[in-house]
Amino acid sequence: MRKIFILGKKLFPICRSLTGGGVRETLKLIKEYEPLLKIKSMPSGKKVYDWKIPAEWNVSDAYVLDHQKKKIIDFKKNNLHLIGYSVPINKKISKKELLSRLNSIPKQPTAIPYITSYYKKYWGFCISENDKKKILKKLKNINENKKLLFAKISSSFKKNGKLNYGEIYIPGISKKEIFLSTYICHPSMANNELSGPLVSIALAKYFKKTKNYYSIRIIFIPETIGAISYIAKNLDRLKKNVIGGYNLTCLGDDFNYSFLPSKYKNSLSDKAARKAFKKLKIKYKEYSFLDRGSDERQYNSPGIDLPIASIMRSKYGTYKEYHTSLDNFDFVSIKGLRGGFKILKESIKNLDSSLITRPKFLCEPHLSKYKLYPTLSKKNKNNFSRKILDFIQYSDGKNDLFDISRILKINYKEVKKIYKILINKGLIVRL
Repeated sequence: MRKIFILGKKLFPICRSLTGGGVRETLKLIKEYEPLLKIKSMPSGKKVYDWKIPAEWNVSDAYVLDHQKKKIIDFKKNNLHLIGYSVPINKKISKKELLSRLNSIPKQPTAIPYITSYYKKYWGFCISENDKKKILKKLKNINENKKLLFAKISSSFKKNGKLNYGEIYIPGISKKEIFLSTYICHPSMANNELSGPLVSIALAKYFKKTKNYYSIRIIFIPETIGAISYIAKNLDRLKKNVIGGYNLTCLGDDFNYSFLPSKYKNSLSDKAARKAFKKLKIKYKEYSFLDRGSDERQYNSPGIDLPIASIMRSKYGTYKEYHTSLDNFDFVSIKGLRGGFKILKESIKNLDSSLITRPKFLCEPHLSKYKLYPTLSKKNKNNFSRKILDFIQYSDGKNDLFDISRILKINYKEVKKIYKILINKGLIVRL
């Protein structure tokens, strides 16, 4: 995990957004570390359901000069100083106009906020409250309406640009998939942005060396529009193959563990995660799907209905460093990332060992043909044949063996024994 942590620090300064060179640079660095990654793209302007992939945005510089031509805001010192997707400007401005375009957090005086304006043309800057006060003090005696300041944003919008994303595929015995999704669209933030991709890389390195029943697919996408675009492009395959999976975000701090289940709280993903928390003896807070806020929104949408949950350390939006410059590598640690990796690894292993079956025939099978029913019928509801028939009733593609064990109130070892008998007799198939 130390090497992963070092990679994170290398990725941290890159100015990422929904599109652009920062995303490509990020993916190239990840590919150097994990060659299985394939870098792909979708064109700007493409309609994806109710959305449209935006023009590709790039920025090389942004700053504000005071009346003495000294920089008082500098994008190159911290890329959070610029509102994401700001339009290009190169003009004199007044103190009043600057203040109308300046954002800070009074209750967090040392933090630079992270703000974007993806789908409406706008420009603006972000700064800490402490630095804002210094600027106001410096500009105290200048007329607020006179254009004595200068603002420059060297940004561009490419209508025929690209939305880039990355994909890792680890084939298993089955073509059915465990699906992992993480995002690469935020600039310099360590927990909300980089912890998900870093843990995803570690998971790829681990599972490509193990024998997996299910295939594993990991995607690195811009949040929201990336998930929507990926779903629009791959919906048939996703609905056919995905048996469960997780959205990976906010996995690097040393504090809480959090779990946001899929929409109805009872998917294989949900069961596998809860089982992992229990096995590892990790205390966690389970949230309602009504508290959603990341790409689990898209995967669980009506008509999509993919059983994707989110596993986190401190949930997005619940810690003070969230969406600010305080979300850095003082907040994210090797220990925190290791904890995020550990709970995801165990959850994925649980998913991979999930045994979901369905009968090969409609109605009850003729058990005596397979020497699974006594020659003489007797009134005995607890005999083994009855347990076999009960197993088959709940072997409907909705329950794994743990569910069947719980429903039938018989121990897991006996359920596993019945499973092996029925598989060998060709009476059920594993999904």
